[in-house]
Amino acid sequence: MNPPPGQRFAKGLLFAGWTVLLALLPWWLGLALLLALTVGAVFYTRRSHSYGELCRSGLKWGLPGVLFAVQRALGGDLIAWGVALLGALLGYSLLALLESLLLHRVRRTAAPSPEWRELAMAPIGPPARIIELAPVLWRDAADVHEVQYEATANGEGNYRFADGHALRHLGPRCSLSPQGRWFAASPSGGSGDVLFERRRGKQHRLRGWVLCGWDQDDGPWLARHADGVPVPLHEALGQDMPRD
Repeated sequence: MNPPPGQRFAKGLLFAGWTVLLALLPWWLGLALLLALTVGAVFYTRRSHSYGELCRSGLKWGLPGVLFAVQRALGGDLIAWGVALLGALLGYSLLALLESLLLHRVRRTAAPSPEWRELAMAPIGPPARIIELAPVLWRDAADVHEVQYEATANGEGNYRFADGHALRHLGPRCSLSPQGRWFAASPSGGSGDVLFERRRGKQHRLRGWVLCGWDQDDGPWLARHADGVPVPLHEALGQDMPRD
């Protein structure tokens, strides 16, 4: 936040008086005061921002006064002014270097940044999860004792479960998930597999999707074709991932 104009004017007047004072003092005394301010700037950089800023401002404003005292001590001729100008060039270069080193030191102490190697090796996004799919074991409906198959015509029939649920117009090719939660069957036309969740009594007729495996949670994974990329059921249905 910038100080009000009155405060800035008073501060500028104070530093101008500081410059005049050093110009009137002997150059060696002014140089000793500048060295003391340099020590103060180094000491207060990490301890007090206001005192450190005050010392650095005292150096910037006090250097012209000391240089004026130097040229006055040398006689005030052309050579004396040349020495003063050369001292100004060297002095402000050293002040800029000192300020750069001090501020860089403060930034490193306040907020150390990680190296580029750490940034490059940092994980991005959620941790990866390796999915291992159990293969689908297709069997003939006559060999599956958990369900009764009633053949109708044209190579298709109906599946009936003990709890009363029924799946109609399917072929005799079927499969149970490893934990028995899901039942899968194929239509006689081969246009996609039908999934039946036995616990909820829900069935999904997925046209264009074929069952390709079961995950560790006994969930079905499907693909567009036999060599396609497997996706879980909720992605095949175009839904968000279920929470339960």
